[in-house]
Order: sequence, then structure tokens, then C-alpha cells
Amino acid sequence: MGSRAAGRLEPVPAATTPGRATFLELFFDLVYVFALTRISARAFDDLTQDPGREHAWGTVTGGGKTLLLLLALWAVWQGTAWTASRYDPYRLPLQTVVITALVCSMVMGVAIPRAFSDTALMFAVAYVVAQVTRPVILSIALGPHPYRRLKVRMAVVFAVSGVFWISGAMLKTNMQVVFWTTALVIEYLAARCGWPVPGLGRSTISKWEIAGEHLAERYQQFFLVALGETILVAGFAYSRGPYETGHALAFALALATSIMLWRIYVQRAGRILGDAVTQARHPATIGRSAADTHLVMVVGLAATAIGYELIIEHPLERIPGAWLALVLGGPALFLAGRSRLEYEVFARVSPSRWIALLALAVSAVPLLFLPGVVATVVGVLVLGAVAIADARRARGAPPEPAAPPF
Repeated sequence: MGSRAAGRLEPVPAATTPGRATFLELFFDLVYVFALTRISARAFDDLTQDPGREHAWGTVTGGGKTLLLLLALWAVWQGTAWTASRYDPYRLPLQTVVITALVCSMVMGVAIPRAFSDTALMFAVAYVVAQVTRPVILSIALGPHPYRRLKVRMAVVFAVSGVFWISGAMLKTNMQVVFWTTALVIEYLAARCGWPVPGLGRSTISKWEIAGEHLAERYQQFFLVALGETILVAGFAYSRGPYETGHALAFALALATSIMLWRIYVQRAGRILGDAVTQARHPATIGRSAADTHLVMVVGLAATAIGYELIIEHPLERIPGAWLALVLGGPALFLAGRSRLEYEVFARVSPSRWIALLALAVSAVPLLFLPGVVATVVGVLVLGAVAIADARRARGAPPEPAAPPF
């Protein structure tokens, strides 16, 4: 991936054989295991303590704030992963980018529980440093390369949004949420529009060069990080006891759900995403689309993990609607994202996905009147049916090749 002897950093040619994720990139991912557990812990507290448990509006606002933090973590991870997939990760500038992002992500993870109170400035400063230093370092390392202008524009955008992040951290909670949401919207729209800056132009994303297989592998690895976090949360919840029948059953169902989620993800489409990116007419376009797809799935996994913890601690109680929304909504979000992934790889969506989503929606109302563990049973059965349908479709047939629509 690139010439390591060259004096200047160069983007990887699109046709270059991709390297595997480096140990530094995998080390970076480990930070997110911790950060995601902090996200789950924060959401759990919002749902089990007043006003979250008793008042629907408290649940909505608490969930919205937690989602905002998760989106910020994802933005740092995605930006770092894209950078390592466009440039040689063994070069010192790239390693500096990854290490800086690693440290900042760890600080953000530590700040998550009180990110809308005592540690707001800590979270905001860490986020801004991670986002601004990346394009600044690259703009210096690229020298006269044409991509340098892109990095300058990115630095300008992140500097502008950084004003909202840091200013918001100094305000009361409601205005902090408004400012931080505005910052994320600015960054999201700028990325989708090619990082436009007056006087400096904009880019066409479809023309960006990336190491497609490397990027696809990074998405797969982050999915596994998020899936591993669901197992950690379930294990921590059950280890607190008591070890009674209902709690043991809820824990067993949580593990079964994680296994089903893994099985559905890797069934062909998740396994050959790299091939789809490589064969696409516009690899960067499908890479960007896959980023959004994996974000939806990761949010679904986070919701599922929170649902595990709630049911393991209260297996035989009737649960509030907000809890049920996580127990069923988590798998539903995962299936919606996985349907999009299937479309990105094969340009079609299997009927079993839509049937499963409908089954989860229809079962929601009666489950409000039953013990919480029954909702987990329904989730496992629906996911298991999808996994069986996938296996039956693939049995006896040659491996389906990628046929991306982009």
C-alpha cells in the first residue's frame, strides 16, 4: 500500500492489493469496546432511574442524548478508518493520526457518563482534537498532492463545527444538545457534499480512491467490536446476580441473540462486502453507503445490548414500552441495516428480512402485557427464522457473487 520510501504521503492506487488491518488499527478498535460499554451503561441508567423509568419524555431525551454521543464516537472511528484505507497505514503521519484518534476516543469514552454535565468540555475538546488534527496532519504530509486541498477544506469544516462543540459544552444541557446536534449536522452535510468551502471548491466522492477491501474489512471488524460489546454487557449484567431461573434464562437468550446476529451478518453479504466494493463502478460511493449501513446496525446492536441488561435484571416483570422498544427495536434496526447491506452487495433484499421486521412490529402490543423475558424469546425466534431461511437458500447452491448496484 504505497511507497514507504517516498518522502511524501501518497494515496493508495485503487488497483493496489490491499493490506490487512494493522495491529495499531486493531488496538484502536479495542478502545471502542470500552467506549461502547459506557454508552450502554449511560442508556441503562437513563431507563432505570427517574425520570427515565416513569416518564416517557425523560426516556426520549435521555435516549437522544446517548445517541448523539454514539454518533460522535462513530464519526471519529469512521474518519480514522477511511484515512487508513486511503493511505499507507505504516507511514508515520498515518500512525500519528491513528494514535491521536485512539487517545481522544479513550478520553471521550471516559467522559460519556457525565458528558452533559461535568465532563462536557472534556468530551468536546477530545472530539474536536481528533477531527481537526487528522486533516491538518494529512495536509502537511501530502505536500503538493491535489488531495491536499481536500484536507484543507476538511480542516476548515471541522474547525467551524468545533466552535459549536466547545461552545455547547459551556452551556446548559438543552442548548448543549442543540449546539452539538448542529455541529454533527454540519459535518454530515459537508461530507455528503464533498466538503465544500467557499473559495476552495468541493470534491466528487465517487472519484475518491480507497483500498476498498481494507475499508470493508474495517467495517466488519467494527461490527464485531459492537457485537462483542453486547456479550460483555450481558455477562456483566448476569454476573451481578441473583442466579435464579428467570435471570439464567434471560442470559441464555441474550447469548443466543448475539449468535443469531453474528450468523445473519456473515451469511454471504457480510462476508464478501470487500468484493462488492472492489467490483463497484464507484468504490468510494459504496464505501460511504456501507458506512451508513453499518452505523444503523451498530445502533441496533447497542440498543439490543441495553435490552439484554434490562431483561436480565428484570426477567419476569412486565416492562415499560421504552424497554420493549429496545428489546425488539434493536434487532429490528439490525435487520433494517442488514437488508441495506444485502442490497449494496447483491442489488436485492430477501423477503425474510421484511417478514421478520413485520413480525417484530406485530408482536410488540401483546408483549407489553407479558414478562420481559418473553420479548427476548420472540426476538430470538424471529432472528433464528431469518438465519434458517438464509441457510436454506444457500444450501446446495454455488456461492453467490457480488453484484453491487453502484
